[in-house]
Amino acid sequence: MSDRDYTLSELCIVACAEAFRGDGEILASGMGLLPRLGAGLAKLSFSPDLLLNDAECTLVSEPIPPGPRTAPLAVEGWLPFRRVFELLWSGKRHAMTMPTQLDKWGYCNISMIGDPDQPKVQLLGVRGIPGNTINHPCSYFVPNHSVRTMVAKVDMASSIGHDPARWKPGVRKDFGELRRVITNLAVFDFGGPDHLMRLLSVHPGQTVEGVTEQTGFAFARADSVGETPVPDTEQLRIIREVIDPNDTRAGAVKE
Repeated sequence: MSDRDYTLSELCIVACAEAFRGDGEILASGMGLLPRLGAGLAKLSFSPDLLLNDAECTLVSEPIPPGPRTAPLAVEGWLPFRRVFELLWSGKRHAMTMPTQLDKWGYCNISMIGDPDQPKVQLLGVRGIPGNTINHPCSYFVPNHSVRTMVAKVDMASSIGHDPARWKPGVRKDFGELRRVITNLAVFDFGGPDHLMRLLSVHPGQTVEGVTEQTGFAFARADSVGETPVPDTEQLRIIREVIDPNDTRAGAVKE
């Protein structure tokens, strides 16, 4: 750690939060620790209408800090599992998940690694990723950006994506938005040609060349690739005192 007043985990939380900016009254589903904290920071900072749930059956008006619960939930409403699907199918949800592999067209893999006929590693399966990417905005968080995770072609497409070669002529492509990719090195969107992944910013201490070396495909670049904004004083207060007072974020990404 240098003399910075923030950690890389805190920087990534802020970058994850930005993906939810302007979403309005929709369910923000952060799958994984830093995406979850990012959704909570967004709600308390600039997207107050976001809906958060307790991962069981209720909506809550305040983010739930990970770790031991020392206060009762601020229950806002009832959200059983079946109603999550109602929100999902209507597009009233934004999920940020953590893929094992991700390619330049936005196809993610959470299913298996290796030859599909004889995988080296069996993972979760596709779970709800196909429906998520078809119906509502989706973003991704990659905690270990490398040529093993940011790959030329995923071993199995667990989600829908933008590769023109995978789409038959005449098939509708107006599926849910693929919005942001936040990694431990940089921030991307899908604003390149034909929705190719596009580099928006690199984190402090990183370079475009270094990110390129750690990526298994060629990506587009924004007209001006900037530096990822660092957390401000108020964001650090919310992270440290409100949404993660137990410091569960420590070690979530390698410094």
